[in-house]
Amino acid sequence: MQGRTEIDEKVTLRVLIADDHEMVLDMFAMYLTRAAGMEVTTAKSLDEAVDIIVAEGPFDVVLLDLNMPGMNGVIGLKRAIKQNGGNPVAIITGTPTPRMLDEIMNAGSSGIVLKTTAARSLANAIRFMHSGEQYMPLELMRGSAQAASRNVRNGNLSDKEMTVLSYLAEGKQNKEIANELQLAEPTVKMHVTAICRKLGAQNRTQAVIMARDLGLV
Repeated sequence: MQGRTEIDEKVTLRVLIADDHEMVLDMFAMYLTRAAGMEVTTAKSLDEAVDIIVAEGPFDVVLLDLNMPGMNGVIGLKRAIKQNGGNPVAIITGTPTPRMLDEIMNAGSSGIVLKTTAARSLANAIRFMHSGEQYMPLELMRGSAQAASRNVRNGNLSDKEMTVLSYLAEGKQNKEIANELQLAEPTVKMHVTAICRKLGAQNRTQAVIMARDLGLV
């Protein structure tokens, strides 16, 4: 999970879960309704999910199976995000590849929920995303950290990127870094993007956290 935030468990959330695997769908829906007190609507395809959003209005949180009919990868995710009025839309999947993980988060997903997630953890993840944060399971974050470590060992961060990273760790913004290094601000932004990609981070804050864990800053 990224960041810390206050999560109100007393709020009744309207949740839409779309998955073509009935066992997964029924298990999640049953727990969220009975134990977590959420108002759950289900669908078995992207088209059905979008039709429900159009008919009933945006949901507090929408969860979409990455591989169900109509998704076509992140294209379906972007379609649902557009329809859900700015409210969180997240992906349910097995174990995504690092490339797919990047595509999902870069497409605007509020998080990734693994199909092996315990029902109670799912409820917490939904509340976390509803609070405005991005959710990622610990095992996926560990995988990203391991990939980042391999990148560092392979020398994939350039000297300039390491310098920019050190300024990020000091909390400096792109404009301040540009002034310090006498670079154009778009150039600094390009370096920040490269750092995030190579470390497997979703944003500059996560990049700094991962870099500290790796002993880079």
